[in-house]
Amino acid sequence: MSVRFLLDGEVIETGPIDPTLTLLDFLRYRLCRTGTKEGCAEGDCGACTVLVGTLAEGRNAIGWRAVNACILFMGMIDGRALMTVESLSGRAPIQREMIARHGSQCGFCTPGFVMSLHGRSIGASGCELPVADVIAGNLCRCTGYGPILASGEAVPPQGWHDHAMVEALAAIQREEPLAFTFSDPLAGRTRSWFAPRTIDQLADHLLDHPDARIVAGATDVGLWVTKQHRILDEVVWVGDVRDFNLSTPHDDGSWTFAAGVTYASAHPLLAEIHPDLGELVRRIGGLQVRNSGTIGGNIANGSPIGDGPPALIALGATLVLRRGSETRELPLEDYFLAYGRQDRRPGEFVLAVRVPPAPSFYRVVKLSKRFDSDISAVCGAFGLEIEEGIVRSARIAFGGMAATPRRASACEAALVGKAWSEAAAEAAALALAEDYAPLSDMRGSSEYRLLVAQNLVRRLWAESAGDEPVSVLALADG
Repeated sequence: MSVRFLLDGEVIETGPIDPTLTLLDFLRYRLCRTGTKEGCAEGDCGACTVLVGTLAEGRNAIGWRAVNACILFMGMIDGRALMTVESLSGRAPIQREMIARHGSQCGFCTPGFVMSLHGRSIGASGCELPVADVIAGNLCRCTGYGPILASGEAVPPQGWHDHAMVEALAAIQREEPLAFTFSDPLAGRTRSWFAPRTIDQLADHLLDHPDARIVAGATDVGLWVTKQHRILDEVVWVGDVRDFNLSTPHDDGSWTFAAGVTYASAHPLLAEIHPDLGELVRRIGGLQVRNSGTIGGNIANGSPIGDGPPALIALGATLVLRRGSETRELPLEDYFLAYGRQDRRPGEFVLAVRVPPAPSFYRVVKLSKRFDSDISAVCGAFGLEIEEGIVRSARIAFGGMAATPRRASACEAALVGKAWSEAAAEAAALALAEDYAPLSDMRGSSEYRLLVAQNLVRRLWAESAGDEPVSVLALADG
């Protein structure tokens, strides 16, 4: 079975391929489309940005999104449309504006900027965002961003429709799972790709193949291949599973997000739960990363520096897991057992996460070296119920402070039942030393992490008391 997709309206069939061959390598080395550049091979710089289009429900339109080709496996574009910078042929309005406004110098990053901004101009995912947010996942080392921002502002979002392309894309849709194998002569073994179409197919396949690597957006697994050169023998991709990308509201104000919901599509819904949650999501990678990365994948991965889990733990989120025909639920914080180990049985997968409404006092703060497109040094989330000046309940969680995203039980205990005051906040801040013994790494020393976490608790009181927001850096320095 071949991977089949549309490139500029033409059907491309790959033939037998490595299941973890990236779209970037296919474009450059198989199709000689070298306009798409490799800058980092980890989804950070945006030089490889392309547009991938998915047939909308009803099959009458194509929904486009900007993605990083360097960490997108070829099987993930099966049944989709593709645009590269060559597809624009120099005729796109954004290209004319970039030329007129001197938006390029060395030109290496320019194709990625052009594709991100062209996506905005045709109404792709995230087109409602400010131009600066649309290109936050594109890095430039020489021009400076002023001319590029001005070029993007000069081309407002408009509709896009190509009836012939919609029909051509509809003609290559599959009803059956995409499954293929590849005999790897270098590794001396056979590797496989399986893309189920239903949740039942996914559950059944994982029972028979419990060691298969589940891939959603590949925003982390892609780096295992491109940076660590790991060989994945069995890949199960969930991006084509029906109902795996649904967001469902409930009467009590909570939301259930299926595991395949991308952060880009969940962004406005999470911002409704609380503005801090929306602001956090805006800083989870660039738009290309959020267009691929999923809520369920971020949880299942179990990274101690994943930004989503601490914020959801502070809200009291519940995780839904499935194995075969059985489902079970558990508090999200109980899913993370130790570094690299989660409460997930062989053949079990994350099905959904249920997110309650925000409590009366809720804050999320992410600290990183760069504001945009950077991994957290510390991410703190705070959910307090305060009635008549008394802290009735507290849910406080941090990422980057331990081997897993984890609640701060001593910090919480220092607050619950106490009057919400500067003294209580100070006691809670100091109690964090009982909860965490952070590691030192390139993102921050152990001492820095603990101090900055304590200062975040102190800042909660300062803000709730009506003071001006206090700079975390100022607190750390003082």
